[in-house]
Amino acid sequence: MKIALMDSGTGLLAAAAAVRRLRPDADLVLSSDPDGMPWGPRTPEDVTAHALAVARSAAAHGPDALIVACNTASVHALPALRAELEPQVPVIGTVPAIKPAAAGGGPVAIWATPATTGSPYQRDLIERFGHGVEITGVPCPGLADAVEAADEAAIDAAIAAAAHRTPRDVRTVVLGCTHYELVAERIRAALQQPGTPALALHGSAEAVAAQALRRIGAEPAPAAAPTGALSVILSGRPARLPASALVYAEGRLLAAGRTDRAPGAPAETTPAAEGAAAAARR
Repeated sequence: MKIALMDSGTGLLAAAAAVRRLRPDADLVLSSDPDGMPWGPRTPEDVTAHALAVARSAAAHGPDALIVACNTASVHALPALRAELEPQVPVIGTVPAIKPAAAGGGPVAIWATPATTGSPYQRDLIERFGHGVEITGVPCPGLADAVEAADEAAIDAAIAAAAHRTPRDVRTVVLGCTHYELVAERIRAALQQPGTPALALHGSAEAVAAQALRRIGAEPAPAAAPTGALSVILSGRPARLPASALVYAEGRLLAAGRTDRAPGAPAETTPAAEGAAAAARR
């Protein structure tokens, strides 16, 4: 079994780690576009062109399914990706978890990029799945970029600024950008009010991982032997996980398994991964 995931950058780590937990025996292909990111400020046509290039690099590895682990690409490029790859390769998009968040009652906040907050796409999701619940869109300028760079100070500053814009009575938060799932507990810590019930956070990684398995008729097997290989493609080039990815638990989980390395690349052992993570933090 081989599952490919695509994104502009490291936002795909959360969904990839979710697939790895569900099927440790599945080979993973991670295809991203560091040369072309960020995709958010690009036009829909430009996002589609970049997404197609990244998807083609992943499809060359013969995956059984492709997860579009990017909200921006899912909004603008999903029809084009499906037109090119399906039915041979099922394509699974990412949608902010507004429906399950609203089902639990409000008030709800949606943390998303400035481009997504207030967009027709997000407004439509709120109208379709909000069920009359009080929902506040919270723009998070700079947060995805800070997560991508593994810039600790910038992450803290962006989270603090977004937390200041979030109503204090919010009890449920939708993480409307896949990058945000990598710092979910830091978001929770910034928003949790003393003496109140635990804040509920809703991401998309677990849902898209499960949907990918359903689309190919596979069952979760978390106890399977951890034999799955990992291939990394950066803007079309075979590579290894960037050091910045190893700052996050999801990246270290992926690096700890088998790795299909780029030609001539040294083996990436767990100590080396930890050393790269430490270097990225400095």
